[in-house]
Amino acid sequence: MAEARHRTPVPGPAFTRLLARVTGAELPASGPALSGRLGQWFDWNRAVVLSRALDGRLPAPAGDGAPAADDDATAACARAREMQASAIVDEGAAALARVRERCASSGEAPDYAPFRQFHLARQRSMQAATGQLRGRLRDQLAHGPADLARLAEVDAVMELTLSPREQALLSGVPAMLGEHFERLRLAQASTGAGSVPAHTWLDAFSRDMQAVLLAELDVRFQPIQALLAALDPQTLRKT
Repeated sequence: MAEARHRTPVPGPAFTRLLARVTGAELPASGPALSGRLGQWFDWNRAVVLSRALDGRLPAPAGDGAPAADDDATAACARAREMQASAIVDEGAAALARVRERCASSGEAPDYAPFRQFHLARQRSMQAATGQLRGRLRDQLAHGPADLARLAEVDAVMELTLSPREQALLSGVPAMLGEHFERLRLAQASTGAGSVPAHTWLDAFSRDMQAVLLAELDVRFQPIQALLAALDPQTLRKT
């Protein structure tokens, strides 16, 4: 196999570090301040809505007292996350098996396309599931005291503003993994037929792809964990 390159550790979230390690991407050590980036991403009407929420100029909340994350909502979040994680592992293994079977029957080289389709399908599923959960938790917050109702409105504005940026960035991950697939394939070919078992590199690639998807799942669930914590500070210690 190709000799491993020594790389300077990349600072930042676990997802970013993992993606840099797997794909070999040269990520900048630092970037513009978050406040500066947000200033570029907000259009004026969303900025006005966010300002109103932060200043507390909201209608009176519909309910009295602090709501709690009900058992159904907490269980739904935990169940959805477990289902997504299980699907990443199970469907990833199935995609690997299909590629192996096709190669064995046709004698053709492995193709990245089935892995790409799997990755895109998991991303769409994660986006849909987390969007529904986030909306459900905001509805609970909106019926609480002013501070929690304000948080619900702020989160709604932030999702509308940041989700397109997030999706644009995450949509590039399958292409990056495709380059990783090709590097591993070429490295396997360069070792010679007898030195490494055929397609052993596919196992490594499948593990890498699943690890990246699981890290993305963590990123997508961070706002949900924050909303659960606002409803019930004990929630994060239960999950």
